[in-house]
This record gives sequence, C-alpha cells and structure tokens, in this order.
Amino acid sequence: MTFTAWCNSHLRKAGTQIDNIEEDFRNGLKLMLLLEVISGETLPKPDRGKMRFHKIANVNKALDFIASKGVKLVSIGAEEIVDGNVKMTLGLIWTIILRFAIQDISVEEMTAKEGLLLWCQRKTAPYKNVNVQNFHLSWKDGLAFCALIHRHRPDLLDYGKLKKENPLDNLNLAFDVAEKHLNIPRMLDAEDMVYTAKPDDRAVMTYVSCYYHAFQGAQQAETAANRICKVLKVNQENERLMEEYERLASDLLDWIRRTTPWLENRTTDNTLPGVQKKLEEFRAYRRAHKPPRVEQKAKLETNFNTLQTKLRLSNRPAYLPSEGKMVSDIASAWKGLETAEKGFEEWLLSEMMRLERLDHLAQKFKHKADIHEEWTRGKEEMLQSQDFRQCRLNEVKALKKKHEAFESDLAAHQDRVEQIAAIAQGLMEAHEQFKQTLGEADKEHKAIVGLAQEVQAIAGQYQVPGGVENPYTTLTSQVITTKWTDVKQLVPKRDQTLQTELMRQQSNERLRRKFAEKANVVGPWIERQMDAVAALGMGMQGSLEETLHRLQQYEQGSVQYRPHMDELEKCHQEIQEAMIFENRYTQYTMETLRVGWEQLLTSIHRNINEVENQILTRDSKGITQEQLNEFRMSFNHFDKNRTGRLAPEEFKSCLVSLGYSIRNDRQGDADFRRIMNIVDPNNTGYVHFDAFLDFMTRESTDTDTAEQIIDSFRILAGDKPYITAEELRRELPPDQAEYCIRRMAAYKGHGAVPGALDYMSFSTALYGESDL
Repeated sequence: MTFTAWCNSHLRKAGTQIDNIEEDFRNGLKLMLLLEVISGETLPKPDRGKMRFHKIANVNKALDFIASKGVKLVSIGAEEIVDGNVKMTLGLIWTIILRFAIQDISVEEMTAKEGLLLWCQRKTAPYKNVNVQNFHLSWKDGLAFCALIHRHRPDLLDYGKLKKENPLDNLNLAFDVAEKHLNIPRMLDAEDMVYTAKPDDRAVMTYVSCYYHAFQGAQQAETAANRICKVLKVNQENERLMEEYERLASDLLDWIRRTTPWLENRTTDNTLPGVQKKLEEFRAYRRAHKPPRVEQKAKLETNFNTLQTKLRLSNRPAYLPSEGKMVSDIASAWKGLETAEKGFEEWLLSEMMRLERLDHLAQKFKHKADIHEEWTRGKEEMLQSQDFRQCRLNEVKALKKKHEAFESDLAAHQDRVEQIAAIAQGLMEAHEQFKQTLGEADKEHKAIVGLAQEVQAIAGQYQVPGGVENPYTTLTSQVITTKWTDVKQLVPKRDQTLQTELMRQQSNERLRRKFAEKANVVGPWIERQMDAVAALGMGMQGSLEETLHRLQQYEQGSVQYRPHMDELEKCHQEIQEAMIFENRYTQYTMETLRVGWEQLLTSIHRNINEVENQILTRDSKGITQEQLNEFRMSFNHFDKNRTGRLAPEEFKSCLVSLGYSIRNDRQGDADFRRIMNIVDPNNTGYVHFDAFLDFMTRESTDTDTAEQIIDSFRILAGDKPYITAEELRRELPPDQAEYCIRRMAAYKGHGAVPGALDYMSFSTALYGESDL
C-alpha cells in the first residue's frame, strides 16, 4: 500500500496512476514515466510493442537510468519485473525511493536515513510526548506525525488537544490532514501502525520522506516569497522616494515661479510709506517664507542622492526625474530666485534713499519758495507804477537809485534760487560761526535803528517832505527790525534742529558699531565652520562613523548658533529703518552673512547625506576602511578645486591611477562613455564621490537580479510560466500581493488560463530591463 501510494503521488502529475504495483510496471512504460517525473529528466523513447522482449527492453531502459545515477542494482533484473515478481518489484521501488526521495536529504553530512531521522528529531523536539529514535516504534501513537505537521503548518491542527492514549485518532488525523492539505496520499494504515508490534520502517521512512519534501518545498516557496518580498519592499521604498521627490520638486518649483515675479516687480506708489510697506513684506518673506524652502531644497537634494545610492546598490537603473525637475533645473531656478531677491532688496533700499532725498528737497524747496514769494510780494505793482511822471529831478534820481537797488537785489535773489543746495550746505557748516557774529550784528542793528530815528527826528523838525525815505536803499528800519527779530527766533530753532540731527547721527553710529561687533564674530565663525565641514567632506579623518558623528555635532552647533543670526537680523532691521546704507566698521553685510549661513547648512546636510550613503555602500559591498581611504585619496588627488566632484577627464585619470584600463582608441572612448552613463546618469557633467565609490566596488555586491526574482516567482507558480492572483495572495503579504497584481501584465503565452499574470516581464521591469 505504501509503495503504491508513493508511486501514485508522482504519477498523478503525469495524469495516470497504478492499481497493482506488481502488474502495472511489468511493461516498463509506467516505470519509465515514474522515473521521468521524479527526476525531471527524459528517458530514451520506449518500445511500443507488446511482446515480452519489448517489455524487457523498456524495463532495462529504466534500470539503466537508475544505474546511471550511481545506484547499484543487486539481483534485480528486467525479467523478474516483467514476470511480476513482487519481491523484486518492491525492492526496485524501494531502491528508487532511497535514491530519489531520501538520498537527497542532507543534514550535517549524515547518511540519508540518519539525516532524515535527525530532521525529524529537531522538528519535533519542542513537542510533549514525542521522542523520535527510529522509523518504527517512535511513530505508533501518531503524535510524531502530528508534531511535524503542526511545526510547519500550525493552522492545520491543534496539537494541544491531542492525547497519547488515542493513537488511532492521532494517526488518522495526521493522515487526513496530510492528504487534504499537503497533497501527501495515505501510504500507511492506522490500525496496522497501532496493532503491529514493529511497523515496517521502510514504509514509515517512505511516508516521512514525503513530509520532508512537502515541507522543504514549502520552505523553498517561503524562501522564494521572502526574496520577492525583499525586492518588492526595496522597489516600493524607491517608488516612495521617487514620488516624494516629484512632489517636493513640483511644490518648490511652483513656489519659485510664484515668488520670482513678485521679487522682479519694480512698481511703487512713489511714496516713502509705500516703499516701507514693501520692505516689511520683504522682511517677512526672508524671515518666515524662505527658510522652510531652503530646508525643502536641502531635503530634495538629500532624498535624490539617497535614492540614487539605493538604486545603484540594489542593481536598479538610475532615477530620471520628470522633465524640468532635475536637480540642475531646481538649482537654476533657485539661482534665479536669489538673483531676483538680491536685486529686489537693492532696489527697495535705493528707492528709500531716493524718496528720503526727495522729501528733504521738497521741504527745502518749500521753505525757499516761501521766502522768495514773500520777497516778490508788491514788487510787480511797484514796477508797473507811473509815479515818476509827477516827480521832480531829485525825486526821479531817488527813484532811479531805488530801482537800481531793486535790480541788484533781484540779481542776488536769482543767484540764491540757483544755488539753494550750496547755500544750505554752507549754512550747515557755518552755523556756529554765524552765531558768533550775532553780537556784532546786534550792535550794528542798534546803530541802524538809532540812525533811522535821528533822520526821522530831523525830518519832522524841519518838515522835509519824504525826508524819512532813503533813495539809496529799499530797506527801512522797521524791515530791519522785523528781520532781526526773525533771526533771533530762528537761531534757537536751528540749535534744536542740529542737536536733534547730532543725536540721530550718534544713534546711527551706535547701530553701526552694534551690528559690526556681532557681524565680526558671526562672519568668521561661519567661515571656520565651512572650512571644517569641507575638510570632513574630503574624508581621510577617521572612520565614516566618526566623520558622521562630527558632522552631526556641527549640525547641532549650527542649530544652537542660530540665535546669533536672529540678533543680527533684528539689528539689520534697525539699521534699515534708520536709513543707514554704509558701515565702515565691518566688511560683512547682512546679505553676505545670510548667504554664508545658508551655504553652511546646505554643506552640512549634503556631507551628512554623502557619508550616510558611503556607509550604506560600504556595508552593502563589504569594503574595508583601508580600501575606502584609498578610493578617497585618489579622488581627492584629482579634485584639484576641492569641489567634491570630478570632471570627466579628471575621473578618467583617477580610474587609470587605480589600475582601471581604458584604451586610447575609439573603443576606449566608447567604453568611457558607457562608464560615464553609469556614474553620471543625469548628464550633469560631473562625477561625485558616491557614484565613484559605487562604480569602483560594483563587482563585490551580492545583489538580487531579475533572473533570481523570475526563479522565485516560478517556484511560487509551481514551475508555470505564469502566476495567478490567487497564488500571489496565498504566498505574499496582502499589500505586496496587490502591488504585484496591479502591475503585472496579463500572460498571453502558451497554456495561459483566465487571470494568468506575466511575472517574467514584471521582474525584468523591476530592474529596468523592460517597461511595465
């Protein structure tokens, strides 16, 4: 029964079976078919005749095949099998079982039987009431069979409910479950096992070997599923990074496109409050809107570099972003933004200076114009007057003198109108000197007033008509007195104005010194940090982990130093509000400090990302620190400008220095172009150290390939050239099964069934060898 069932378990795969083991193998046809099924090889074409010699010939072909596998057939001849000798036939089948079902069992270099026994012992060791020592008595109560099933498929039975006192129930449960769920036919009889003093160890061994192969097949499927899951997990993570890059790139580029026109807009309402409002908006942009975008740009570059490293390490093609979203495109757009930003700030400050100057000139013009209008009042009527017609000669002479004096005064006023700015500056510089002359001017004023009073008294005493008029001047004592009173009132006002200006200038000087003191500390600190980070980025300073730790310390230090930049921003705002546009106490401007700060943060983040990727590459490829140092030393040697990247010719020289052979002919040029496509897939024109390191160590990585994944899918599909959704859902986690189902194309090849999926094209697409 056992051998018949074992044979049928294999013959069913070929669509046939046997009913009587000693009769059905006599013509040799099913014996040859059995050997083809269990070996996976093709035997010579059988003879189709029904004569005895045809049957013997077929059985001999089977025996020859067995012998070719290194099996010695002692006392087994074709004639005995053709004659239906039961003992010889069973002996032949047992020999086949030993060779094809048990011999391949290998556990710690033991014999097949010992290996199978050890496998059973290890698998059943944790189970109560099970102690496998042989292939007969140890299996009588059925618990060992149930333990094997539960160890591999705990979902099929509840071992905790089984009792040693119920051997028949235990055996029948194991046989039923194995037949129904594991496709292992019943080869043993439960009652024979229980009531036979010593069960046939060959029969038990044959049946147990089916468990071994069933579970090893499951183990093989599990291994295949694990490999597929690992690959899919990597692919899903890569796709997530690609989607995140596309999203971040689109968002950042949209923001740049929206912001740049605002920064390029040079329209204003031509008022100082309007420009000051724009300046406040610009400060809000600098303070609140731009910093998150700087971080977003850094994250974008970090994600891109990490993604490319992971793709290289997992043997995937390089990622090529959508059109217009390359790192170089983003860098170009960002540069345009910063150019517009710099121009916008310069324009705002120049507008403020222009409008301040215009406001001052307008006030000055109004003051001068008011004085001029006051002087011209009545002059036109005087010029149009005909009073000279009735005058005597001496009166006409007096009018003439008066007119000549007016002409001189007019020329003086015209000159003052043309030289307002120069006179104002002169007054500013001569104010103190002017105040010193007030005493003499006061004496002169009193003398003029006294003289005028004396003239008036004489004219009144002698009743001289027009005697108080002076033909030699248009000024009267009353006018002089009025002007003198005005001067004495203006002097203290001027004092107050100059004192206010002095205080303003002193305040401006304090602001200049305050900003310079902070800037002269922050500026050199940024420069020192930049130099230190650049030195770390060049490598050769300890292990990668030590370098990463130091870079992270610099990152933390920058976070802690941020308040100093915030203080400078506040001080700079005060300076702008005070309309200060130059500072002789420092070489640093707020713009240069901002640019330096952003460059420092970007450099730290970029170097951290590069070191993390180098660690990932090193660990994936198993290279030593010494090898890494050698690669870094060669790279740095040809990186003359210390930019962290090599131009194509520098890269070529670096490869040659490391012993990489590149011919100096057309074939060599073609080979080098192929290499450049590997290390610079996005055609930036440069090779960074990460890509260089990956190229130099690419051969040492044990990475999955498309062929390996195809083989894994083939195992899950049961050697079919297609797989079904049901099989995927049975073997893979739900999310990864659905991932495959959504992306696999329908299989259209030979033997396709409804719902068949093409796992081959899917696998090659994962590695960029075809399109999904």
